[in-house]
Amino acid sequence: MTAPLLSVRNLEVRYGDLVGVADVSLEVRQGEVVALLGSNGAGKTTVLNAIIGLVRPAAGVIAWEGAAIGGLPAHAVVGRGLALAPEGWRLFVNQTVEQNLRLGATPLRDRRREAELLERVFAFLPRLKERRRQSAGTLSGGERQMLAVGRALMSAPRLLLLDEPSLGLAPAIVEMMYEKLQALRDEGLTLLIAEQSVELALEIADRGYVIQTGRSVLDGAAGDLADSPEVQRAYLGIGES
Repeated sequence: MTAPLLSVRNLEVRYGDLVGVADVSLEVRQGEVVALLGSNGAGKTTVLNAIIGLVRPAAGVIAWEGAAIGGLPAHAVVGRGLALAPEGWRLFVNQTVEQNLRLGATPLRDRRREAELLERVFAFLPRLKERRRQSAGTLSGGERQMLAVGRALMSAPRLLLLDEPSLGLAPAIVEMMYEKLQALRDEGLTLLIAEQSVELALEIADRGYVIQTGRSVLDGAAGDLADSPEVQRAYLGIGES
């Protein structure tokens, strides 16, 4: 088995005296889609923020290609090939769609690639091209989520982390968003998706991890987790009560 691109071991994150994540471990290998599952407040966003450098771990190890990156600032982490598509409301709302996208290219070592990447994003998400001169603050929820993904893709990442890509979106928009994520997977991009929507995430994922109150509780192949009554009932709040 190949060594993981990303390895997280016994991650702990604190906000003062408050424990945001107590003990989470996971691995992501090249070309995989990995789902990070849990209910609202389980700690999924905190895990992604720690990986990308937005919060500093209190304990544990985060490694990228075997090198520790836990505690590095976000710009240094993104420069190594990771990018986060946050929930769609975390945008520069007073900037245009195109300005938001171009800000996503800031980490590029070769800025000559910016125009090429912009056209790729517009081809991949044509709604953004239609809205390129529009303020991000005037977009619909689905368009904001598209913009969050497009902005992350502008850094040409090797690993794309997505935080709740279906949250608050109409079913038709969610279906379209996951079709786009499937297309990224088919292109070979490695994905780590934090989701409350178990069925959606496990349909696209190779493997999954379940966290509960900031701790890893289960992991396994996506099909095994999808079929597990224990996962559905005890950890994800679906299925039989």
